[in-house]
Amino acid sequence: MDGRDQEWSVTTIARDVNSGTRSATAVVGESLARARAYDKIQPQVWIDRPAESELLAQAEIIDRRIAAGEVLALAGVPVAVKDNIDVVGLATTAGCPRFAYRPERSATVIEHLTAAGAIVLGKTNLDQFATGLVGTRSPYGAVGCVFNREFISGGSSSGSAVAVAAGIVPLALGSDTAGSGRVPAAFNHLVGFKPTRGRWSTRGLVPACRSLDCISTLTTNAADAALVDAVLARFDAEDSFARRAPSRGPSIGARFRFGIPQQGQLADLAPDDARCYAAASAGLQAIGGSPVVVDVATLIQAARLLYGGPWVAERVAVADEMLQNHPNTIHPVVRSILQAAKGLSAVDAFRGLYAQQGYARIAEELWERIDVLLLPTTPTIYRLSEVLAEPYELNAQLGVYTNFVNLLDMSAIALPAGFRSNATGVGMSLIGPAWADANLLALAGRYTPCLKFPVPPLDTQSRPARVQLAVVGAHLSGMPLHWQLSSRCARLIQHTRTAPVYRLYAMTAQTPAKPALVHAGAGGAAIETEIYELDLAGFGSFVNEVPAPLAIGTVLLADGSSVKGFVAEPRAIIGALDITADGGWRAYISRSAATAQTSGASP
Repeated sequence: MDGRDQEWSVTTIARDVNSGTRSATAVVGESLARARAYDKIQPQVWIDRPAESELLAQAEIIDRRIAAGEVLALAGVPVAVKDNIDVVGLATTAGCPRFAYRPERSATVIEHLTAAGAIVLGKTNLDQFATGLVGTRSPYGAVGCVFNREFISGGSSSGSAVAVAAGIVPLALGSDTAGSGRVPAAFNHLVGFKPTRGRWSTRGLVPACRSLDCISTLTTNAADAALVDAVLARFDAEDSFARRAPSRGPSIGARFRFGIPQQGQLADLAPDDARCYAAASAGLQAIGGSPVVVDVATLIQAARLLYGGPWVAERVAVADEMLQNHPNTIHPVVRSILQAAKGLSAVDAFRGLYAQQGYARIAEELWERIDVLLLPTTPTIYRLSEVLAEPYELNAQLGVYTNFVNLLDMSAIALPAGFRSNATGVGMSLIGPAWADANLLALAGRYTPCLKFPVPPLDTQSRPARVQLAVVGAHLSGMPLHWQLSSRCARLIQHTRTAPVYRLYAMTAQTPAKPALVHAGAGGAAIETEIYELDLAGFGSFVNEVPAPLAIGTVLLADGSSVKGFVAEPRAIIGALDITADGGWRAYISRSAATAQTSGASP
């Protein structure tokens, strides 16, 4: 099962179904079988799929249309759709169950695809509200790279990328505001095409940043992306952000100039990524490109505006009601980003717009020197455990070469560029000015055949069963009993908080000092916790050492999920000090130490 089989490409399937050498029914049946098989490996790829009988009935309609003499550009092509894009008959969740609604009409792009003969196989997982480049910020589960599931899939179009890379479908729709289509394309050895803003309709897309959003494609080759672009690139009067394409866009000839950064401006590349970048540059030269050294420092500075400027406030627009009335239904990382944005003012917004315009003017001058810019899609990749432990900074690092593209009104296509020693994909991006889309696709079609990589097998290994454990006291990192976790090779998965239903007490007569976490319902609060993962043997031996009146039970987390964790018997709080107001054990210990230092007593 591999999406790189040419018989499983968009172009080949459409050709075969139109010619009658394959039926749409057979293609959809095979896609469903592939989905069922991969469900055993990563069931979290999908949020929802229609009944198989319904999909086969849709395929039969396509077969009848072909038999009646119609020619359909995407005849019988199964497509996965990121679950922030409306599809009639399926709920749109944007990765947040509380937000879910059932649209009365499909998004414009879905209407165009299905009219051309494509069949929506289902809705895919994503970083909640398309806020993230990692694929881990979802209550439906974190999605891993198809080649090595210890590493992230990239996001926010995580499920869409994996559905194509695993060979379930040959085409998936994502969305791209900061790189959300290009980053997962890179990690999973795919082509991720982000058109010029407004080239494709975004009506029916749950906004991330409405003024910057683009719907994007994930495919295994550039020809497939070009075919989809031919179907979707049309003006939509119902989309207030749609733009009419100029009669002629920027051209890229047989001989062309491509920009490469000044020495030292790619210093953050991991060794494997640097090797692949050098090979990509050589590949462009082999097809007629001349490298031109350019200064990309301004572009990198502009990239910081997307999360460090007022555009993060634009993300609040779609989730503001939930943020105010149901904040605990939002993923903790996403919630913290949105809450921080609430402090931005209209003055901040105008300052950001002024900065954006200044960066855009400098970028315009760039296109006088080059026809296309070659950049890494990302500087590196991270393990799932690393991103869960540090969800902000690592996510930001992944967007350093993608965030500026939409802000500065550019078009881009991410292309496979090789593999790291850990088997994860490396991507390179061809970036052009607005409306260079057709020429970028054509250049990508010329370029990719020059790059031949042995593709590693899909990671289908079963992982040893592991258990997640919430700790709130003496087992936190840096605390006296943390060694009981580290000695069992426990991995830190996440810093988070419990659901706001607990009270925390400092127990008496405990050495070392320990807290008791007690479920209190509406009278409780959210308590700081760390989530660790242990194998079954390590978890079993750990539980065996937990002394009364503590016990291991089930702890509810802020995102609505639950894990195993420390709870306490009622006797634990007899004579204990209620420290709930501190918000966690670490804060209480710090406060106690400060008080003791002031009074001269021991804490």
